[in-house]
Amino acid sequence: MRSHLLNDTTAERYRRTVTEGVERVAVKLATTDRPFTGVGVDDLAPAIERIDLDKPLHDTAAVLDELEDVYLRDAIYFHHPRYLAHLNCPVVIPAVLGEAVLSAVNSSLDTWDQSAGGTLIERKLIDWTNERVGFGPAADGVFTSGGSQSNLQALLLAREEAKPGPGGWQGPADHARLRIFASEVSHFSVKKSAKLLGLGQDAVVSVPVDADKRMQTMALARELERCKAEGLVPMAVVATAGTTDFGSIDPLPEIAELCTQYGAWMHVDAAYGCGLLVSRKRRALLDGIERADSVTVDYHKSFFQPVSSSAVLVRDGATLRHATYHAEYLNPRRMVTERIPNQVDKSLQTTRRFDALKLWMTLRTMGADGIGELFDEVCDLAEEGWRLLAADPRYDVVVEPRLSTLVYRYIPETVTDPAEIDRANLYARKALFASGDAVVAGTKVGGRHYLKFTLLNPETTVDDIAAVLDLIAGHAEQYLGESLDRVAS
Repeated sequence: MRSHLLNDTTAERYRRTVTEGVERVAVKLATTDRPFTGVGVDDLAPAIERIDLDKPLHDTAAVLDELEDVYLRDAIYFHHPRYLAHLNCPVVIPAVLGEAVLSAVNSSLDTWDQSAGGTLIERKLIDWTNERVGFGPAADGVFTSGGSQSNLQALLLAREEAKPGPGGWQGPADHARLRIFASEVSHFSVKKSAKLLGLGQDAVVSVPVDADKRMQTMALARELERCKAEGLVPMAVVATAGTTDFGSIDPLPEIAELCTQYGAWMHVDAAYGCGLLVSRKRRALLDGIERADSVTVDYHKSFFQPVSSSAVLVRDGATLRHATYHAEYLNPRRMVTERIPNQVDKSLQTTRRFDALKLWMTLRTMGADGIGELFDEVCDLAEEGWRLLAADPRYDVVVEPRLSTLVYRYIPETVTDPAEIDRANLYARKALFASGDAVVAGTKVGGRHYLKFTLLNPETTVDDIAAVLDLIAGHAEQYLGESLDRVAS
C-alpha cells in the first residue's frame, strides 16, 4: 500500500496516474456538446448505491472507468456556453495548474512552519486586492472558503467592534440590542451569520430596494434613526456589490456616509462584483468601497478561479484580533514578538488549503487586465441579452443589468392567471434541465416565479441566449397546451 503514497520513490507513478486522469477530463471537455445529460436522481443513485467501498478495484484505470459512469458522464459542465444558471464560472487554465500544484504539495496555510512561501504569497495577494479596493497600508485580510464564510467573519468582527449605546454594555444579553441592516435582496448568509453569531431573530433589518434593486438609502436612514431612538445598537450595514439575483450594486458612498453618522460597521459583500476591481470599463461602479470596514471577495466567481478561492478584507488589520486564539503546539504568543507570520491568527479555519496559489498563477500568467477583460465581456453580453429580452413580447425582464445577470419571466399571449404562468415557468425550467440542452436558474420576484440567466462564460453568445429563450418558450407552451387539454377533458 505504500506504493500509493506520493513521495520521491513514486514520482513517476504520480506523473502517469495524474496524466491519465487529466486525459480523461480533457476528452470530456472536448466532446461535451451540452451542459448536462439530464440524468435524474432515481437513475443515478442506484449506480452509486451498488458500489461497495470495502472492495477496492486496485487499479486506477478501472477506478476512472467507474468514475466515468457515476460522475464524469453526468457532471454539470460550467464551461459549456449554455450553462446559464448560478454563479459558477468556467475556470482559467493557469488556475487549474495551480490547483494541481497545491494539491500535490499539500501545504497548510495555518502556520509558517507548514507553508513558508505560501504564507507570503497569500499575504501578497491580500495586499494586492486591498490596493485595488483602495484601502490604506493598515489593511489586511485572509483567504476563506467562500463568500458565506467571509461574510460570517466580517460580521463577527463587526459584533466585537460594536459601540455600546447609552449606559454601556451590561453583558452578553446585550447582543439582543445589536442590529444588522441589509437590503431585502442581500445574500442569505447575512441572516445565517446573525444566527450563528448568537444574535436575536430580529437582528437583521431588511431594507427596501428601489426599482433597480439597490438599497434605498432614505429607508436605511429611517431604520438607523429608529434603531437609535429605540435604544438599539446599529452593529453593521451590509451593502451588496452584486446581488445574487440581479447583480445590483447598492449606493456605496451614501451608505458609507450613514455608517459614519450612526457609528455602524460598513461591510461590502462584493462576492460577485469583485470582478469590477480588475475591469477597465466599469471600475467606477465600486466607488465608495474604499470606505468600507470590511469587504468580501469571491475570486471563484468573477476572477474565473476554481472553487474555492475567496477572501475577507479589512481596512484596519487590527480588527482581525477578534479571530485570534493561541495554541502552544501551533501558534504560541511568543511567535508574534518573533515576527513569525501565522495566518491562523487571522482565520476562522485552522488547516486551510493554499487556494491563493491559483490566483497567483493566474495573475502571473494573464495579468489583472486579462481577467478584467473576461469579466467585461460577460457584462457586455448581459447588456445585449437585456436588449434581446426587452424587445421580445414573450418575456418580461425585471431590471437592466449592472453586472451579468438577467431575471425574466415567460408571459403567454392567451393565459393571464399569474399562478398558471408561474407553473409554466417552473415547468419550463425543469423540462429544460431534464433535456440537458441548457441550464438556467430560478428565483422569485414579488412572490412570482421568474427565471434567471447568470452569464459568466465569455464563450456564450447572444445566439446562445436567443436559442435558450426559444427552448424555454417551447417548453412553457407545451405545458400550457397540455394544461388546457386537461381542463377541456
